[in-house]
Amino acid sequence: MKTVDTSRIAVLIPCYNEEVTIEKVVSDFRRELPGAPVYVYDNNSSDRTADKARAAGAIVRHEPRQGKGNVCRQMFRDIEADCYLMVDGDDTYPAEQAAELCAPILDNKADMVVGDRLSNGTYAKENKRAFHGFGNNLVRRMIKWIYGYTFDDVMTGYRAFSRPFVKTFPVLSTGFQIETELSIHAVDRRWRIADVPIVYRDRPEGSESKLDTVSDGIKVILMIGTLFKNYRPLACFGSIATLFLALGLICGIPVIVEFIQTGLVPRLPTAVLAVGFVFLSGLSLATGLILDTVARNERKQWELNVYRVMEQDR
Repeated sequence: MKTVDTSRIAVLIPCYNEEVTIEKVVSDFRRELPGAPVYVYDNNSSDRTADKARAAGAIVRHEPRQGKGNVCRQMFRDIEADCYLMVDGDDTYPAEQAAELCAPILDNKADMVVGDRLSNGTYAKENKRAFHGFGNNLVRRMIKWIYGYTFDDVMTGYRAFSRPFVKTFPVLSTGFQIETELSIHAVDRRWRIADVPIVYRDRPEGSESKLDTVSDGIKVILMIGTLFKNYRPLACFGSIATLFLALGLICGIPVIVEFIQTGLVPRLPTAVLAVGFVFLSGLSLATGLILDTVARNERKQWELNVYRVMEQDR
């Protein structure tokens, strides 16, 4: 195992009702990363999660706004470190591979390291929840289609980040969409991404997943669309403009042909509909061009902010 400077690492564990597993998770990471502070952010747990985490040696803080995205937003604001290792508190991720995830960050070779559960087949073997694998693959394909980058695992909760990544990451989501948001942000902003295959294990008996496959899956898909609109508005509204233009041509070409042949426009409602679609196409394209200018200016400001954060670290 690669030796890392654990004093530069902060372990972040967002938690909600994980009293069955949190004590072991905290103990495992304190053993594997001695000297690294372990932070447990309790998100309104109704059980003894906070007490057990504190007894195991974690620094426990409370986040009253419900949702994993809200917890991550506060963790990223509060904590200072050179390397941030985020892991779920359900004891499904191996603490033994913590140093392996942190090494590329500390060696300045990556800005986000993803704990990949899928490549070695352990997630497919261990995971007992229906459609979770399907949802992960669907999100991976959507990101590949929109951004041209293929993640080995998009929905994993085991990741390491550099300080500039964390301090310039604008958390928009409130819940389990946070993993998708992190992945898309890393790709769109051209951060250096590394994948580390990990050994995944299913939740122990008595521990229950807080993820609702259908409702949270819909939220993830909506988040992908929102980020596509925000990060790449010209591509988003250009696609809509193309769709409206195609509909306008489908409706309008027969009317134009008939007018050329007869000099008449007997299907006036169809002609009006075609003009409406073409107008909406132009409006969508203009919207995309304007928002693209805004997004480019925002990207410039974000880049300058990254430089400032990196300068502070020198």
